[in-house]
Amino acid sequence: MPDKETKKVTVAFPHMGFIYIAWASALRKVGVEPYIPPMTNKKTLSLGIKYSPESICLPYKLILGNFIEAIEGGADYVAMICSPGICRLGEYGQSICSVLKDLGHEDKYTELNLYDGFKGMYRFLKQVAPKNDIFHIVQAINIAVRKVFVLDRLQNTLAYYRAREVKHLESDKVYKEALKIIFDANSNRELKKAEKQVKKMFSEIEIDKKREILNVDITGEIFLVQDPFSNQDIEKELGKLGVQARRSLTVSGFLKDAIIPKMFRKGETHLERATRMAQPYLMRDIGGDALESVSDVAYANERGIDGIIHVSPFTCMPEIMSQNIFPKMREDCEIPILSLIMDEQSGKAGYITRLEAFVDLMRRKKHYKEAKKEQQV
Repeated sequence: MPDKETKKVTVAFPHMGFIYIAWASALRKVGVEPYIPPMTNKKTLSLGIKYSPESICLPYKLILGNFIEAIEGGADYVAMICSPGICRLGEYGQSICSVLKDLGHEDKYTELNLYDGFKGMYRFLKQVAPKNDIFHIVQAINIAVRKVFVLDRLQNTLAYYRAREVKHLESDKVYKEALKIIFDANSNRELKKAEKQVKKMFSEIEIDKKREILNVDITGEIFLVQDPFSNQDIEKELGKLGVQARRSLTVSGFLKDAIIPKMFRKGETHLERATRMAQPYLMRDIGGDALESVSDVAYANERGIDGIIHVSPFTCMPEIMSQNIFPKMREDCEIPILSLIMDEQSGKAGYITRLEAFVDLMRRKKHYKEAKKEQQV
């Protein structure tokens, strides 16, 4: 373990979308240098595949690849989020630790148990921080949580403008600038100012208000829902087709269930809604995000959304179970459902073709419903 008094400790987290922005802010607050591994790419995937069991799912391979790149880049620690749930995620930590041990990096691995709520985050930050400063640790947790919510709101804003922009990819350009501004915000006051600035930047994008927009919810395994490399930039591809995508599974939603005390929550959480709305089809949690996936179909149908896309890693048993429930749900739900199973062999061309066909299906279904309503009037 590095001497915290003489050497500034560097800690790396795996990528899952842009969650590193929140983690980096928390680490900086307690005097720790965040090490941000290269954004997930083909090299990351190749490293993960090389040292992973063959049948393990895509998120595991990418997380392991992130860790190896971080250690090779000089990170003192790589931090794994562990889970007690009935999912292979609960075994990721022990397996990854064993791989790193075989590679000679056993002392580089540490864990963060988010399911212990604020206590878990506090213990982790206390472990890596140079001083046990309660004030700064509380500040670190606060800024990290707030940034997660800001990032999720930013994602919704991006989806709105992507589907309507006149100049192709202009909203993505603004989004990249926005991420830098939010990354640099080091206090609640700066964060509020940054979010206000970002909203103004997006409002200046020229949009086509007359364009026919379809609305799609994206559900499935949370890592794939959140991570553009894993899902092959599904939201960007949908935006090109005039589709506004909404993530049913978000990190802020997870925090409401696992971290934020009930007294501070507003309204029904995602898990509470999932438990209620999945009841006719799935009576209990079977691991992963299966309960949420099933309920998200019913919730999207209730709201009149044009379609729902379910993304999952190959060999993910909970999501395989939820996919097998979807045919039964079609008896009660009119909403079109597209299931996409992703692994390192997934080809881009065939993937885009399936998205385009699904968008055409949703558009025809929408026009049919509108024509039917006009006839009734």
